[in-house]
Amino acid sequence: MSGRQGTFTEQDASAALELLAPQPDGAEAYRAAFPQAGPEELVEAVYSDALFRMPSQKLAEANAATGGTSYLFELRWTAPALGGALGACHSLDVPLAFGTLDSPVGVQLIGGEPTPEAVAISHEIKEAWIRFVTTGDAGWAAYRPDQQLTRVLDAESETLPYPEQASRRIWEGCCPAPFDLP
Repeated sequence: MSGRQGTFTEQDASAALELLAPQPDGAEAYRAAFPQAGPEELVEAVYSDALFRMPSQKLAEANAATGGTSYLFELRWTAPALGGALGACHSLDVPLAFGTLDSPVGVQLIGGEPTPEAVAISHEIKEAWIRFVTTGDAGWAAYRPDQQLTRVLDAESETLPYPEQASRRIWEGCCPAPFDLP
């Protein structure tokens, strides 16, 4: 939405990898793990991992290590607005989780008339949050480091081992550090 889609250069990818990937070899590890990725995909992968995926996954592991229970999910469903160009973008979960598909943000991401898939995913997320708040159980298997089960929300949702294994291996033994965005 910032107007950058399709404009990322190799220089942008190198800068993002140097800033966000775990040091000292994270940039090379991303390029090796995603050999077909262009600059746009590399920027998206390292930003998504450093800001969202790895902190969530690391918190779930730490919580499990102390006897706590965590339920991971990843939204894989593509926002239909703009011909799907935004993918499963940041903030797409907000109108889905709150059932506000007709809100300004919902319309911007999902479109004027929510698809049956949007309605079904919204229902699943709302029910999981309600179930978790009232019972402590989201409705799918809790995250355990030995199984790494994660609910993947899509047109056909499923619970499976953590879906971002390449990124997980890159970040193994490293924690995302806080940083200021320019």
